[in-house]
Amino acid sequence: MTKLMTGAEIVFQVLEDHGVRHIFGYPGGAVLPIYDELKNHKSIEHILVRHEQGAGHAAEGYARSSGKPGVLLVTSGPGATNAVTALTDAYMDSVPLVCITGQVPTHLIGTDAFQECDTTGITRPCTKHNWLVKDVNKLSTIMHKAFEVATSGRPGPVLVDIPKDIQFAKGKYIEPKKTKYKRLEQKQNGKDQDINSMIELIKKSSRPIFYTGGGVINSGPKATNLLRELVSLTGFPITSTLQGLGAYPGNDQQFLGMLGMHGTYEANNAMHDCDLMINIGARFDDRITGKIDEFSPNSKKIHIDIDPSSINKNVSVDLAIVGDVKYVLEKLVLAIKKQEPDFANSNKQNISTWWSQIETWRKKNSLGFKNSNEVIKPQFAVQRLYELTKAQDVFITTEVGQHQMWAAQHYKFNRPNRWMTSGGLGTMGYGLPSAIGVQVANPDKLVIDIAGEASVLMTMQEMSTAVQYNLPIKIFILNNQWMGMVRQWQELLHEKNYSESYTAALPDFVKLAEAYGCVGIRANKPQELDEKIAEMLSVNKPVIFDCVVDKAENCYPMIPSGKAHNQMLLGEQDEEEKISDEGKVLV
Repeated sequence: MTKLMTGAEIVFQVLEDHGVRHIFGYPGGAVLPIYDELKNHKSIEHILVRHEQGAGHAAEGYARSSGKPGVLLVTSGPGATNAVTALTDAYMDSVPLVCITGQVPTHLIGTDAFQECDTTGITRPCTKHNWLVKDVNKLSTIMHKAFEVATSGRPGPVLVDIPKDIQFAKGKYIEPKKTKYKRLEQKQNGKDQDINSMIELIKKSSRPIFYTGGGVINSGPKATNLLRELVSLTGFPITSTLQGLGAYPGNDQQFLGMLGMHGTYEANNAMHDCDLMINIGARFDDRITGKIDEFSPNSKKIHIDIDPSSINKNVSVDLAIVGDVKYVLEKLVLAIKKQEPDFANSNKQNISTWWSQIETWRKKNSLGFKNSNEVIKPQFAVQRLYELTKAQDVFITTEVGQHQMWAAQHYKFNRPNRWMTSGGLGTMGYGLPSAIGVQVANPDKLVIDIAGEASVLMTMQEMSTAVQYNLPIKIFILNNQWMGMVRQWQELLHEKNYSESYTAALPDFVKLAEAYGCVGIRANKPQELDEKIAEMLSVNKPVIFDCVVDKAENCYPMIPSGKAHNQMLLGEQDEEEKISDEGKVLV
């Protein structure tokens, strides 16, 4: 006879069956039956956040750093709506989340009951799928499917909305292997014909480039290892999107750095001038392409992606290969080894002129900056942080803004799943709660949030969470007292009208840290940096590091809005270049 369980018991049984060890949440009336059941499941640790958005971002950091789906539990109404930003962020950046929300009892749905909202309606555009559970006997099957959908194909967030009466009701539990839904399978992993066509294009190319994105990392460690092997086999240059950093070693000679709006001169020019572009797990988004009709005009384009809807969406390609990156690359590497075992050497002469051109672009030193002995330059701060931590296995999160770009430019990532940042949505406040999730998933590792003072204040309350759970995250704030990227755009695009971008009443971050019960450190001069960073690293507690940096520094290189991706501003000397009214609209 099948044992009957309450809906709340079923929720935890599903979590245990899927190997969940941590959930991030905030209790409320509509989920109290689930919280009542929590005490009976010691294998699952609940992390109490201070805001539901924090629960979502923490679950994102957990997922991205561990490769496992992140789980969050929030109440109905404002609990669910507070989580929407994080769900949208995860949707844009392909992060697997399972969000469990409480809902008012089924008989009250549609009556404007206390803390009622149409959660499935609100979250339909920002989840891969969502469910309103109306029958407790279907709860286990729905939740099993939720985990399957979140982690299959292109990963992403899902939501299960559970009315309060369903949590109390008793029903049958169905084990994952006995569920009757058709399991999701990615059948297309690169046709042999397409692999051969790609090899032919590779052989004919004299100006090739690999353009890689977060899809490589999402495919897992095997995919990143195969990518490294492929780049070695071909001798081709490689670049990466913001989300793809770490899939290929950032300190390798074949790596041209990040591309896009604040990418390197050599990466963007190589993308523009190439004759063969091999896109592996990237989206051709607007931050990369610049002016779309002038994007890499003379190249053949190959696009490998697990999501068929991403192919030919923004940029038309010559060869589309739908499939999981690890399987496609495995086929490609094996085929090259079989057909051209010494391809890198035999083809070296064919691409030598191309590499010479790339080296000429590199001499521009587009990430260079004018350092100072008087004030800390933000680029210098990131460089010192990198040099003093590179010997460790470091996990970096960021907020969103100038500091995010400086971190991407000057902190080198040589391993996947070490870089957590909000790309598609550009969510200020992401980095701190994300760091909490990363630290929970990697308790013995060094976790640093490279932050901006404006952005980090959006979720600063989560420092209380870090203190409560003894999570020694380091919040490294590049404090320029401005919403830096907003100020930069106002300077370059809006006639220096600095409307509401200066924060006139910032807290004393050292005292704020002390108020939270953690450690506060401040550096004002370049000469102090190394000693103060060493102090931060020596403390086994959460730290807020107030790094006071140059208020006027802009982030370069920069593709001006409305311009092609090879028309870059490299520094102050280019600032007077006129940006069109059309371009202003495109930021």
